[in-house]
Amino acid sequence: MNIGIIGSGGLGSNVARALANKGLSATISNRRGPDSLAALVADLGPSIKAGTVAEAAAADMVLIAVRWSDLGEALGSLPAWNGRIVIDGTNPVEFLDPNSPDAQDPTNPLAAYGIKAIDLGGRSSSDVFSEFVPGARVVKALNHLDVNVLAQPEVSGGKRAMFYAGDDAAAKAAVRQMLDAMGYFPVDLGALDTGGRLSELPFGALSASNFIKV
Repeated sequence: MNIGIIGSGGLGSNVARALANKGLSATISNRRGPDSLAALVADLGPSIKAGTVAEAAAADMVLIAVRWSDLGEALGSLPAWNGRIVIDGTNPVEFLDPNSPDAQDPTNPLAAYGIKAIDLGGRSSSDVFSEFVPGARVVKALNHLDVNVLAQPEVSGGKRAMFYAGDDAAAKAAVRQMLDAMGYFPVDLGALDTGGRLSELPFGALSASNFIKV
């Protein structure tokens, strides 16, 4: 199964590195085009190649690794997903300009971390996310850890627990196989509406939990 990554920031690049460390192939992309990724893919090695967003989106399994506010721009012009697997690596947060009034808002408990929660009206983030990828089989994963540790699935003699959730059993099994191949210890949280909420930043009960299976 080939893998595509849309987004080359902290999430996308560190997942690509984790794949590369195990010799797993993927196509990584961003809105600036393949040439902007030349240094990254040269550093990652031969199993990771740069492509256009459309090329990454054509893979059998596609990780969406863009900011919540960029989902519409990143995904709006892509063709139908036709049952392919899409990994929702996003979280409903807004990243604040440190010099903006929002960054000093005393009513925002997350301002000190440079983020602001986005009000989804009681809906889970994956429920909203799914509207951007109609026809896809969505699995929530790779969203609950600090992006800076994603490239090291194996640590302290064990494996980092990686939560995943979804409504399609076959799609979940495929994502679990990929996570396992990357070196993580996959943990199934159940359906999107329940499990996805548990791992969803910033308020999910399991968000930012860095468990190690030894």
